[in-house]
Amino acid sequence: MTSTANTISLSLPTTHNPSSLSKPKSLPDFYLRFRNQNPKLTRVGISVTNPNNRIRTLSTIRASTASVMEASSKEKALPTIVEVDLGNRSYPIYIGSGLLDQPELLQRHVHGKRVLVVTNSTVAPLYLDKVVDALTRGNPNVSVDIVILPDGEKYKNMETLMKVFDKAIESRLDRRCTFVALGGGVIGDMCGFAAASFLRGVNFIQIPTTVMAQVDSSVGGKTGINHPLGKNLIGAFYQPQCVLIDTDTLNTLPDRELASGLAEVIKYGLIRDAVFFEWQEKNIAALMARDPSAMAYAIKRSCENKAEVVSLDEKESGLRATLNLGHTFGHAIETGFGYGVWLHGEAVAAGMVMAVDMSYRLGWIDDMLVKRVLNILQQAKLPTAPPDTITVEMFKSVMAVDKKVADGLLRLILLKGSLGNCVFTGDYDRKALDDTLRAFCKS
Repeated sequence: MTSTANTISLSLPTTHNPSSLSKPKSLPDFYLRFRNQNPKLTRVGISVTNPNNRIRTLSTIRASTASVMEASSKEKALPTIVEVDLGNRSYPIYIGSGLLDQPELLQRHVHGKRVLVVTNSTVAPLYLDKVVDALTRGNPNVSVDIVILPDGEKYKNMETLMKVFDKAIESRLDRRCTFVALGGGVIGDMCGFAAASFLRGVNFIQIPTTVMAQVDSSVGGKTGINHPLGKNLIGAFYQPQCVLIDTDTLNTLPDRELASGLAEVIKYGLIRDAVFFEWQEKNIAALMARDPSAMAYAIKRSCENKAEVVSLDEKESGLRATLNLGHTFGHAIETGFGYGVWLHGEAVAAGMVMAVDMSYRLGWIDDMLVKRVLNILQQAKLPTAPPDTITVEMFKSVMAVDKKVADGLLRLILLKGSLGNCVFTGDYDRKALDDTLRAFCKS
């Protein structure tokens, strides 16, 4: 199967101004409930979970900021909107700067009076107040409960997921409530899975704050958690009400996280959008430097590619699987090396190099494409080989339980033909797979 996307050409200025990074503060794992009853003062109750699982309740009063009111009167740029077309379950992806200061974007997708925001200890100090304000400003009937989870892929498991259910049940949320995922891919996947499962399904909204989540994981309704034996083996397809991408949240993103997300951007060009890949080759320096125009275009074009594929194949019966280029190898790296040791995009980058190597061994692509893939990933400061500790047997063991295995046959996404074309297939010479694994593994 091959797939080719519409092509878009865009030239951008080569000058750019890197955003300064601020080091996020850390918070303990805690719950918070917010009710906007007074426009001047807000009472906040916080329940802090300590290591002994005892809970103590704090109460503070915060004055609302006048600057928020001033900002609301200023002219705001309209967001770019990409539509995910799924019939009566279609939803918009809002993309732009300062969108968290436009409360109407979120509030139009909240249908009940109760909201549960799920975030983590890194993102909460940075954007939690903005999101609570966006949900409640001028909307006093809405109350917001919050659960803050520990940050990291290693916490994407059943134990952590239960904290979300605990808070939802303790707060007596009903079927008209809305869950809001504020964070990266881990938070989005877990919050979405919790929303799909709680009371057999409640509405949820994605507010992704990493490149990885903005260009890939927040779009398309894949939700779930990891199992010790494999990544994302437990989950559901469950679509959000909307995805709100405020590109300003990338200003606080560490460089390593930025590069990790670019692996998914590069993927879209390789599998279905040759013109996009060529644009990336010309603009990779601007992307690494966080040039706002370059980053905005990369996010928009990635979302357009993802939305088009999801609209055609929501449940991954064929076409959507092509979005997993490098993921079978990459997931094996994450599982074998330990969740969170490498970021998801880092593992996917090494996995894409392995998939490209195998495609070349099969005679399906030329060596020039192999070199181009290596070059752009190196410019993005991404790994191009798995860790030395991952063995051939570790790869085979984890890949045997991959979600793309059907009737005992491992199906892979491989490049075939010219740039922008790929196949999802189990019809390949097994020797090529073995040769690739041996070439990249010491044992």
